[in-house]
Amino acid sequence: MSSTQAQEQTLVTQVLAKLHRRLDIIARQLKEAHEDTQRIEQSYGDATKVNITEIDDRMETNAAVQQQKMMVARAVENETILEHEQTRLKRLVSNPYFGRIDIQDVDGPDTLYIGTGTFQDDDNQFLIYDWRAPIASVYYNGTLGPVTYATPVGERQVDLTKKRQFMIQQGVITNMFDTSETVGDEILQAVLGAQSDDYMQNIVATIQQEQNDIIRNTKADVLVVQGVAGSGKTSAVLQRVAYLLYHARTTLDADQMVLFSPNQLFANYISEVLPSLGEKNMRQATMYEFFAKRFAGLHVQTLFERFEQDQVNLPETTKKIRRYKEAADYLDEIQRFVDTPGHVPAFIDIMLNGEVFFKASTIQKIYAAQPARATAANKFLDTKNALIKRLHTRIRLAVYDDWVQTQLELMSDETTRQLLAGREFESGDDEAQFLAEAVVRKAFAPVYDAIYNDYFLDEYQEYQHFLATVQVPAVDPDVWATMSQAVADDLEAHHLRLEDAAPILYLRDAIAGSGQNHQIQYVFVDEMQDYTMAQLKYLHHAFPKAKLTLLGDAKQDVFTSNYQASPYFDSLKQVFKGMRIDQISLNKSYRSTQPITNFGKALLPESDHILAFNRDGEKPQVLCLPQDQAMAGVTKLADTLLRSNHTVAILTKNRAAAEQLYTTLKIDTPTHLLTPQDHHLHTGCLIMPVYLAKGLEFDAVIGWDVSADTYATEAMRDVLYTLCTRALHQLILLGIDQPSPLITALPEELYQPLKLPV
Repeated sequence: MSSTQAQEQTLVTQVLAKLHRRLDIIARQLKEAHEDTQRIEQSYGDATKVNITEIDDRMETNAAVQQQKMMVARAVENETILEHEQTRLKRLVSNPYFGRIDIQDVDGPDTLYIGTGTFQDDDNQFLIYDWRAPIASVYYNGTLGPVTYATPVGERQVDLTKKRQFMIQQGVITNMFDTSETVGDEILQAVLGAQSDDYMQNIVATIQQEQNDIIRNTKADVLVVQGVAGSGKTSAVLQRVAYLLYHARTTLDADQMVLFSPNQLFANYISEVLPSLGEKNMRQATMYEFFAKRFAGLHVQTLFERFEQDQVNLPETTKKIRRYKEAADYLDEIQRFVDTPGHVPAFIDIMLNGEVFFKASTIQKIYAAQPARATAANKFLDTKNALIKRLHTRIRLAVYDDWVQTQLELMSDETTRQLLAGREFESGDDEAQFLAEAVVRKAFAPVYDAIYNDYFLDEYQEYQHFLATVQVPAVDPDVWATMSQAVADDLEAHHLRLEDAAPILYLRDAIAGSGQNHQIQYVFVDEMQDYTMAQLKYLHHAFPKAKLTLLGDAKQDVFTSNYQASPYFDSLKQVFKGMRIDQISLNKSYRSTQPITNFGKALLPESDHILAFNRDGEKPQVLCLPQDQAMAGVTKLADTLLRSNHTVAILTKNRAAAEQLYTTLKIDTPTHLLTPQDHHLHTGCLIMPVYLAKGLEFDAVIGWDVSADTYATEAMRDVLYTLCTRALHQLILLGIDQPSPLITALPEELYQPLKLPV
């Protein structure tokens, strides 16, 4: 150990000693605080037992109770503060910091250590700065020399004289070096060379400058992150969430953020990142879950289901119709349809106990009578109010019906007391009238619910009316009419096509003035290339106050590359017209070894922008076997790879192939078949369709049946590229009978033929 490292180790030891001392103090304070809370709560319980029959006693007791409530709240808050500090400091114990910067400014020289949390000594001197602090941006963005960084009061310049990086494990420095770069390759080599885990790790020690730009961007209304496979875009966005929560602690909560994940496997895979930084996880959902909650009683087609169906049959006319429906302009057409002068939506009868309570024709007349210049939403609201007024009239008239009198006679004394609690009446008639109206209100409650929840609007019939007005130049009217009838038939069978989900929701919201959440401040969309412009436009409508962060890779377009080819960023500018859109590109791939990255990029027609991180490894291997030897071959490959890797993923083109392989493959290591319903990854051997592996990474990947028949067309390039870029260290592509022409067309120096292990 050098003298410099020995000095740094001495400092680490001193900091750890102070951390442990502070943790001991917190433990004692927490014990005392918990005892105080229990004592105050006991006292609060005793205070509520005081006699309250006399007015003076009641006033005195109320004052005491309020005082005790405040004391309980303060005691609980004190405990919470101590618990948060304890959690933060415990994270620092094994690895207190990862970086050091020496700066010179107008106040003189200073040395700062950067870690995952702040730590001050007993004299309130900063021993460790949180990586999200303004000064920490110097560590991530600055090279030696003059550096400018943002502070709450404006830009500030310092001279960066030293940047040192550490790897510390269990309080011991295992690696340390000085660098003039943002984060040196030595640290990255060590981190990226490790085996994969069940959960994504935070990357605060290895954040690159371009990733730091993503994390600290607070100006954009829409931040678009185009990142190549393995560029760390998802990790950077999760650090962005932590950064935003840190800097807006009093105005922003994790519950005011929502992340749309590609599937539940991925959602669980990233679930440990924010807690590892001391932050609560934000809300997470898949697009399917988002739609399914809004279409009760219907099965909304998933992206996975549609992909599987498209592999069997996807006619050219279907592609044209889908492209039309998935454009943002399609929602604009819906808005124009709703705003058509004289337009009256499709309504249905409001029923009660199997009988019509309000006829659809009555509701239509009320709506049509609204001011012609009013918006559809205002007309709808006024129609609801008119229906509620009529409902109240029906309630007042119904109190004299025989069934109401019968209900009153059967009412128990206890029910009567509950209904009359705290109320005084001038006469017995008034009391009887109140009870009768209560009975009727309860009986008519389903009608009120139907009005309040807009159940009288038939958005599905309304959508059919809209489809009948649409004229698509590229589609024959008879074909469009056939599609429209198929949509109606599917809805009758309680099935909703994916491309119709966002348009129907937008139609319903445009008429009813509903469907918007104004509390959400940030929306994050991962794998943005899997979303249509109509879906993104609807998300902006659904969360109108939110800033959006969209991240993905146009080259990993597994689901729509076979029919959608428009420039993604240009389309986004049209969807979010008038908003500030910042685009950041991440072009360096860190996940895979350099040979795997170079092989993957060669599959793409345009890939000069993709840069491979300099991490050496084996070339991808290509093996082609006859049909009758393929299963034995993949078995040997999996067994061999599992001897040196935590996770070996066998990726198939579709679900049927994954299921067939799972039932046939026989290896000693536990094997898991993963489906869209699974929430957790496993170590060992994993079998799944390639589309479920998006966003995930594995130590070794076997591409199953990468053959001339299965990966034959240009549309499969993105799928195969996605498959290859899941591998961290080893990639093997197994073709049956004849390999895919997408592979044989590559330069031979990019891969090596594989011989089966004996």
